[in-house]
Amino acid sequence: MPCCRFLCQYETAKLVRIQSVRLGSLKWGLNGFILLLICIMMLWNRKYQEFDLVVSSVTTKVKGVAQTQLPGIGDVVWDVVDYSGPSQDKNSFFVVTNVIVTKNQKQGKCPEAPLKDRTCRSDKDCEKGSWDQLSHGVQTGSCVRFDVLKKTCEVSAWCPVETKTKPPRPALLAAAENFTVLIKNNIRFPAFNFIRRNILPNMNDAYLRTCTRTDDSLCPIFRLGDIVRDAGEKFSEMAVEGGVIGILIKWDCNLDHLMKRCLPRYSFRRLDEKESNRTLYPGLNFRFAKYNTVNGVEERTLYKAFGIRFDVMVFGQAGKFSFIQLIIYIGSTLSYYALTTILIDWLIGTSCYSAEQNYSEKKVESVQDKQKCILCVSYVDENNIRLVKRSQKKSLQDIRPWSVEPRKEDVGHLQAVLSLLQMDPESLPLLENKPEVNPRPRRPSWCRCDCCSPSSLPHEELCCRRSAGACIASSPLFEQLVLRRPLLEAVLLYRDPLTPPSDQAQTAALRHCAYRQYISWRFGVPPADTHPAIPSCCVWRIRDEYPSPDGQYGGFRPTRTATMQACANGEL
Repeated sequence: MPCCRFLCQYETAKLVRIQSVRLGSLKWGLNGFILLLICIMMLWNRKYQEFDLVVSSVTTKVKGVAQTQLPGIGDVVWDVVDYSGPSQDKNSFFVVTNVIVTKNQKQGKCPEAPLKDRTCRSDKDCEKGSWDQLSHGVQTGSCVRFDVLKKTCEVSAWCPVETKTKPPRPALLAAAENFTVLIKNNIRFPAFNFIRRNILPNMNDAYLRTCTRTDDSLCPIFRLGDIVRDAGEKFSEMAVEGGVIGILIKWDCNLDHLMKRCLPRYSFRRLDEKESNRTLYPGLNFRFAKYNTVNGVEERTLYKAFGIRFDVMVFGQAGKFSFIQLIIYIGSTLSYYALTTILIDWLIGTSCYSAEQNYSEKKVESVQDKQKCILCVSYVDENNIRLVKRSQKKSLQDIRPWSVEPRKEDVGHLQAVLSLLQMDPESLPLLENKPEVNPRPRRPSWCRCDCCSPSSLPHEELCCRRSAGACIASSPLFEQLVLRRPLLEAVLLYRDPLTPPSDQAQTAALRHCAYRQYISWRFGVPPADTHPAIPSCCVWRIRDEYPSPDGQYGGFRPTRTATMQACANGEL
């Protein structure tokens, strides 16, 4: 039931001003820290600027010469035409680092290479005209001897077929580590019509011939070995099977006049999987051939080239001051100041800080919905107070409570009543002289004390007891605290000393003052947003003592009053 009560509530903000040096200092200290943090983040991330992404083009030029000893061929000199591959991709270049050579191939018929146990015993094992992804040619249907121990299917292909699959170690072109590449990167930011390239205006021909990355981080000429090393790899190992290296160029430009800066930053990383045992086809390779004619017959030398591909990737943005972006950033950061409120609200809600004063009661105010009425019921044979919802159909006596709370004593009222009683102790009736309360002739079914009167309103059908027993109106203390006229007159004068009640309102004022006396006696301080309900037997006992001249009564109204005029008007 408490969960249902929480779901049926609406909360709104209430301003509470707490006069405290500690809280005030903490508030402005936190606000100052947040303001400093906002300014630092604004300057660090340039949130006051409008940004545009880079548009880029890249061209490369590789230089270097190497000499290798190829098996069966001899010394071979490799220049840029040989080791750069057959074509150049966009924003990338390829350098051959290792090769497998199959020389003197001619068109003809020869045995297939015995790869993956591709052997045969007779011509029945070979299908004429068949081939697959691993074949070097088209099968002729004959099973021929490949060597002394193995026989394979004969194929029509470039013969002899390529038989070696694993690259040699160490790499034949390991000297490619000393090759260099010139990277020319042209960029443009369309929104600001700004153009620049990585070869800066102060870089002349003499500078480009002598600059190195170790001396100048802006030098656009790179040694391949240095690129691979900066990517966290070893060139001699990567050159065996090949791989892919990424060259990242980042442009982070500030185009404001006072802080104008637009320079590239280079970084390197490996892009492919380097572990051979974790990939099905490790490294990077391709095949190309060199053709010639001998005695009118075309021959070729087949090269399976392994190498490293370098992909140049350009990222970047440029920023320029924008008043609109500054306003948007300021507006979005104003919400950070709510952190101060959250922290201080949590602090004043803790018992260590609010031990001297309960700030929560000052900060939170509950407002009851007019369509919802929570009644507070107190039985003489129970020590707790029941909270029930007002019903238009069911008797208040029979409604099940949705919450039970302990009774909170009204100490101030108790002290005031005892002081008034001590003013004239002789006029007090003796406790053993119990007044007689006549039972009602028509006892309702919901009554437990035999003194309640029937009512047509369900919210007035309430007895002073939960179980059968004596009526509280028969108690001598009820006579002293609720019905005693001198006490009620003193309470009225205490509440409104300058405006004593008029004669015509005297009885009504005493009657409703008696109602309040009963509420303070039996309910103490009722829970917030609840309305105490007086039992029917007590209401009629008070009305018998202080009757209305015309016999008309306003009945129960869920409202609290404290003024003499309200009592005279018949409001409870």
